[in-house]
Amino acid sequence: MEGGKPNLALVYQAVQALYHDPDPAGKERASLWLGELQRSMFAWEISDQLLQVKQDVESCYFAAQTMKMKIQTSFYELPPETHNALRDSLLTHIQNLKDLSPIIVTQLALAIADLALQMASWKGCVHTLIEKYNDDISSMPFLIEILTVLPEEVHSRSLRIGANRRTEIIEDLAYYSNTVVSLLTTCVEKTGSNEKMLIKVFRCLGSWFNLGVLDSNFMANSQLLMVLFQILQRDETSTNLHEAASDCVCSALYAIENVDTNIALALQLFQGVLTFETAYHMAVAREDLDKVLNYCRIFTELCETFLETTVRTPGQGMGDLRMLELLLICAGHPQYEVVEISFNFWYRLGEHLYKINDANLNNIFRPYIQRLLHCLARHCQLDPDHEGIPEETDDFGEFRMRVSDLVKDVIFLVGSMECFSQLYSTLKDGNPPWEVTEAVLFIMASIAKSVDPENNPTVAEVLQQVVLLPENVHMAVRYTSIELVGEMSEVVDRNPRFLDPVLNYLMKGLREKPLASAAAKAIHNICSVCRDHMAQHFQGLLEIARSLDSFALSTEAAVGLLKGTALVLARLPLEKIAECLSDLCAVQVVALKKLLAEQSTNGKSADPTVWLDRLAVIFRHTNPIVENGQTHPCQKVIQEIWPVLSETLNAHQADNRIVERCCRCLRFAVRCVGKGSASLLQPLVTQMVSVYQVYPHSCFLYLGSILVDEYGMEEGCRQGLLDMLQALCMPTFQLLEQPNSLRNHPDTVDDLFRLATRFVQRSPVTLLGSSIIVHIIQCAVAATSLDHRDANCSVMKFIRDLVHTGVGNDHEEDFDLRKRLIGQAMEQNGQQLINQLLHSCCFCLPPYTLPDVAEVLWEIMLFNRPMFCRWLENALKGLPKQTAGGAVTVTHKQLTDFHKQVTSAEECKQVCWAIREFTRLYR
Repeated sequence: MEGGKPNLALVYQAVQALYHDPDPAGKERASLWLGELQRSMFAWEISDQLLQVKQDVESCYFAAQTMKMKIQTSFYELPPETHNALRDSLLTHIQNLKDLSPIIVTQLALAIADLALQMASWKGCVHTLIEKYNDDISSMPFLIEILTVLPEEVHSRSLRIGANRRTEIIEDLAYYSNTVVSLLTTCVEKTGSNEKMLIKVFRCLGSWFNLGVLDSNFMANSQLLMVLFQILQRDETSTNLHEAASDCVCSALYAIENVDTNIALALQLFQGVLTFETAYHMAVAREDLDKVLNYCRIFTELCETFLETTVRTPGQGMGDLRMLELLLICAGHPQYEVVEISFNFWYRLGEHLYKINDANLNNIFRPYIQRLLHCLARHCQLDPDHEGIPEETDDFGEFRMRVSDLVKDVIFLVGSMECFSQLYSTLKDGNPPWEVTEAVLFIMASIAKSVDPENNPTVAEVLQQVVLLPENVHMAVRYTSIELVGEMSEVVDRNPRFLDPVLNYLMKGLREKPLASAAAKAIHNICSVCRDHMAQHFQGLLEIARSLDSFALSTEAAVGLLKGTALVLARLPLEKIAECLSDLCAVQVVALKKLLAEQSTNGKSADPTVWLDRLAVIFRHTNPIVENGQTHPCQKVIQEIWPVLSETLNAHQADNRIVERCCRCLRFAVRCVGKGSASLLQPLVTQMVSVYQVYPHSCFLYLGSILVDEYGMEEGCRQGLLDMLQALCMPTFQLLEQPNSLRNHPDTVDDLFRLATRFVQRSPVTLLGSSIIVHIIQCAVAATSLDHRDANCSVMKFIRDLVHTGVGNDHEEDFDLRKRLIGQAMEQNGQQLINQLLHSCCFCLPPYTLPDVAEVLWEIMLFNRPMFCRWLENALKGLPKQTAGGAVTVTHKQLTDFHKQVTSAEECKQVCWAIREFTRLYR
């Protein structure tokens, strides 16, 4: 903060403005100023003073929150000799402010917990806190609050206390856990009917269960368990208390997932939860949905915990199938939100049984799945007074999609064909109302793809009947029947006699606004699966494509129809493809020309993305089989279209979104004809480079990588591609050298290293012999710490592939030259690279990036093991060995063990395991 420590009056003024200034600009200024204060060293002292003065709730909340934040993120700012004073002052504040506001108490409790976790000299903090406050009933609420957040903060992402300290803390908390449970029990005995206190006690107990440190034998005999069960059995329990008790039981069930090692507690919970059935029915009778949802959560957690026991010994002991009955009772509740809670369990049960693959076991569970499917079909019914098509994007539409996914996952237990036939017979034999018919068709559509289409009279009959549905049935029934037909495209492929009636049926749908997009999607499916049969209908598809905008289609459905048309086009005789492709592209090309003409006359530019996306999908999916030596049939068409794309790109060069779509279109055009696009290479590269100098859109780098992939092996193109790389790199490096720019431009980093990697793969010597390689490697070293999934992956792949070119195959002609060039690059950058990689793993990168880092280290080690061993040893010496709170982060033995594990590894995954374990010491 400039200008030294601000006075308290100014801070009060800023806090008041933050909460009460009617002008948003004033609020924003106050927020920025206070944020700067929080980041400064003065924040410690000012927060302490604000909490002492206790002027009002807002200033105390700001101070408590600041304290918590500083302890979490800037604890290293305080010298170790001040830690005790900070602890004592926080405990004084929480005692003095305990009645001011619960959210202030929570913030201070978090500050105390985070301090305890980092402050190695504060031994046995649980014991000292309980000794200090347990006799004073008025201190009980904040003591329990501290004891609640303490276990929750052990795995906090914002505290990097490291695995050694975390293990020490967890052992310490486990040692004092019985003391905590006894304190909570005494508290319930003293304040029995105080609901707020009970809620606090259950939250605290749940927190200790979640950390997994409670002694399960001690808990099995605990009075608290009995109190929990009584509260959940009682009809008159309030909503808030019911929720807290339910959360606590769910945490307990989750904590004993390994049932065999927690038998006593498992049995108590198992028997206790089975007694809630009556209470569930009571909640249903009272229409108390909150309680119903709580019970369903508990029953689901019970089934999840005892899943393996149930599959191992169904119907015996704690594999009692009454648990599944409870879930099916919940599935019968009229509100779909209730059954939805149990979906994950049914999915896991299906997965377990699928892996075991035992017919006898499947027979035991089949009736339960049949009943579940019956309930799900009923839950999928729309309201009888619903008008129009089913909504797919509202909550109920999303629920139906999840039902569809679940049905696909468990249908093997019942048998797809059997289920399909049963569903169809309910429609054929009865005359159900429209909403039942629609729901049955919806479930049939979910499983249609898993039904064997060969010689299957039922499936053929379903298809026959569906396409004969009269036009006066409910719109939703027609909509879902169209979806079903689309899902049955395999059946159409095996029974081509259905193709004409099916297409006629779908064409009717295509002409009606509400059904058009569903019909387009179904036609796309039929085109994808029945490509050869559809060739005879290509003219019809072309007619649809020409008048695409006369149908009421969503953007996605229109693009899907064009994709289907392109897939069929690729199956036509080669001599017909060029003309047909030209016809298919003509509509979009004419539209783009019209936009360009309008822009040149009135200066206004309309958005061309719809037409660019349509061209892109046509190029992407027109992939005919072309023999060696034959001219690609699409080559001529793409050459004719290039000038329009080039002009469109120029006209919109400042607009990143449109340029991205142009590049995407060009990418698929180049991919479509491969080497056949050679005549475009020169003008395309020239235009990319010239626009990129002014507007550095990262998609040009990506398009460059496609060109290198296609032409990098061609001797005559290599120098031109290298010139392109150098021309694109200059503005890129200028952009990435700005402060924070790696973090601010991850797309540029991603695309730059995709381009560089393509060069390494296609023409490594060209790149390694150039002057630009030094700068690319330095940029890569800097970018290894970038916490962005795609960008980091591209950087690691570039380094890995680069080093690998020097490890590869001795038989290749330029291997010695490559090895020498890589050797020079590693001599200059190796130590810095290893330092940076190790630092990034420990302090910057999330765990999912570690396999990529391991591959880089593995390649460097294969390239030169002795050098690598030295570099790794030096890098390890540079890591911090202690935390700011005085805890040991890493021991000498852990350092030497890690070095040995990595350098003696015989395969890459051993390096990965070693890094995973080692970096936990810093997380």
